[in-house]
Amino acid sequence: MATILVIEDNPANMALATFLLQSVGHEVLSTIDAEAGLTLARERQPALVLMDIQLPGMDGLKATALLKRDAATRAIPVIALTALAMSGDEERIRAAGCDGYIAKPFAYREFLATIAAQLAQSSRPAQP
Repeated sequence: MATILVIEDNPANMALATFLLQSVGHEVLSTIDAEAGLTLARERQPALVLMDIQLPGMDGLKATALLKRDAATRAIPVIALTALAMSGDEERIRAAGCDGYIAKPFAYREFLATIAAQLAQSSRPAQP
């Protein structure tokens, strides 16, 4: 399966995401802040990043923008994990560079389905 980086500062959300991802065979890298997440993404090149948006210090939107500007990490898909579920939030999050969006609290089937779909999409060769 895939290596997935989870950047999440809430211990309960981190534990749930890690458990769900490992239950279907993924390797999980995890950190609680954006700066450490950026370093892990560059060093380990995960297949996918799950990014909390409301992080202490640098927020997830700024971290996503930095990942997408860096030649070493721009191809890594980023799915936002966020409690921001108001009208317009998804558009703002996608405009910041996120490839997907999962609202918290998340239902485990939708969570895993979104991740599987993104991994399948990112593993396909680009169309000319």
